[in-house]
Amino acid sequence: MKTLSSFFQLEKTQSELDFVDIPINADIPLFIDPFAISQRPDRWSRQCHLTLIAFFQGIVDAIKSGHGDQALRMLQFLGEPNETRLGYSEGRPQGAGIGPGQADELYQALSGSTAVKTGFIQALEECELMIDGISRDKISDLTTNILREALARYTHDQCLLHGIPTQDAALPPYYSPDTHTWVSGYLPLPVIRGKPALLVPKAIARYDPAYDHQHYYGRFVLSYLQAEELRATSSLVRTLKNGKRVVYKKDLKELYPLSKEFLFEFSRDHPKVLQAYRDDLGDLERAGVNDRKTDDDEPAIAGLLAEALQAISPGSDDASTYHSLMIGIVEFVFFPSLLYPKKEAEIHQGRKRIDIVMENGARSGIFARLHEVRKLPSAFVAFECKNYTTEVSNPEMDQLAGRFSPNRGKVGFLCCRTFQDRATFIERCRDTLRDDRGLILPVDDSAILAFLDEIKHGHRPALDAHLSRLVDEVWLS
Repeated sequence: MKTLSSFFQLEKTQSELDFVDIPINADIPLFIDPFAISQRPDRWSRQCHLTLIAFFQGIVDAIKSGHGDQALRMLQFLGEPNETRLGYSEGRPQGAGIGPGQADELYQALSGSTAVKTGFIQALEECELMIDGISRDKISDLTTNILREALARYTHDQCLLHGIPTQDAALPPYYSPDTHTWVSGYLPLPVIRGKPALLVPKAIARYDPAYDHQHYYGRFVLSYLQAEELRATSSLVRTLKNGKRVVYKKDLKELYPLSKEFLFEFSRDHPKVLQAYRDDLGDLERAGVNDRKTDDDEPAIAGLLAEALQAISPGSDDASTYHSLMIGIVEFVFFPSLLYPKKEAEIHQGRKRIDIVMENGARSGIFARLHEVRKLPSAFVAFECKNYTTEVSNPEMDQLAGRFSPNRGKVGFLCCRTFQDRATFIERCRDTLRDDRGLILPVDDSAILAFLDEIKHGHRPALDAHLSRLVDEVWLS
């Protein structure tokens, strides 16, 4: 199946790309999960989460206050998005997606829900649990519509990063949290066979979005009811030959059949069970259990990237090749702790550029500890990539340190081919840190190859120890 990366001849695997490498002739059964967005600590995700909250709360407030016309206006521009190529393929089952004319049906579902009228539902994704006619695919489509501008700007950044050609394309209306209205506009997007494409960060794409009413019913609601029936010694309790008392879920299902109305009523009466479900999903997200896994063979890719790095000759002739390869390597090595890479990000009104800058989305590990424990600003992490034949020195360090700030972050990697006198370079990094100009971490080919070798042998968790030792080497002076 031909994908966007092959169409534009990027020569990169999915593991080297921050976005979902979508097929160009079909949809891929992935969904944007608003719960995944809500749990990520990076700035892009937080801004998207606030936009989703503003939109959903606006609808809830309008319905609760009896302003149905206002709620209907907020839903009028929702449509089935085709730009992301995510979701079910053509020939979707009836009721999937948000097609033309379904705004009225969506409004009826929301306005007719006691869970919405009472403000019981806290977020868009919880509609999947308690409102008939709103399933995970519709929630993904809703999220895409609301975040269309944010996704378009992300797409533009990725196109600049990888040299993907773009054209000014008219976007369908997207929601503005500033004006609480739908607006339209043009943004530069990649065009595939006459149709614009929106790229989606793989960090927020899921085969199975977190909220699932069947999972909530089977694992949490029925388990609670089992315990309650046992405690009450009800007629559903059966005694086995060994004397053990049990309540079978199949009996509970007959007494309490699954429906979203039942799940709302149960959750309203037993809010601690719903909170336990929310907490469990949050724990899974923070542990990275639900992070999208690619089908790529990581050990094989690590080996190929190592070979590609060693095949590049130092010097200005291959500087672009080295830079392009390093973009893929840092994505492959550091995802999902570092994500949303941008190439040559402009700062100081364009007077300075950073080779690569990535957002810090770490929920654990060294990139989380730099901020939480060491109190070093690290919302963004910068990478300067130098394919020099000679030693990098003070001018390159000053170039990187001069681009740090409390808002952008004060952590960066200086990537080069080799250090002729690494001990002296470490001392320079320590001087920079002591002068409160930021933390510069030196990474040459030998360090990159060590990272890739750990992944090649299935030891990806060992990367954090490598990075921690590198930080300590500079920090503990």
